[in-house]
Amino acid sequence: MGAEFGVRLALDWGTARIGVAACDSAGVLAYPVESVPNTTGALSRIAQLVTQYAPAEIVMGMPFNLAGREAQAATAVREHAQEVADALQLPVRLVDERLTTAQATKELRAAGRSTRHTRDVIDQVAAVALLRYVLDCVSDPNYEVVVPR
Repeated sequence: MGAEFGVRLALDWGTARIGVAACDSAGVLAYPVESVPNTTGALSRIAQLVTQYAPAEIVMGMPFNLAGREAQAATAVREHAQEVADALQLPVRLVDERLTTAQATKELRAAGRSTRHTRDVIDQVAAVALLRYVLDCVSDPNYEVVVPR
């Protein structure tokens, strides 16, 4: 069963780039948008995308290890999520991102694309995978929502 209606943006937050994906208002189709360089201007660019897409919420990947425990980077992701929520005045849903990059790499290889020269595309496809997960799982206890302060 799919998630509630409304456009969403997904952010695959990496140290070098932030993959961005969006979905249609019916919550049926998730698609890549762009990769934003993770620099001091990243939040400004994401704000522009929020203005353009008018999402109901932001989805971000939460790093867990394969055993299902929060990975070391979880604290940094929560800080980024709060920063995004505060700056954009939107809720940020944190969802399990285990294996999204591996899934993205596999999908690109299956499509005949070399992953060596398309790292930014991998980030976008990983963001699409996060969004698909949310759209496919309406009631998942493995997420939390960060609200704007």
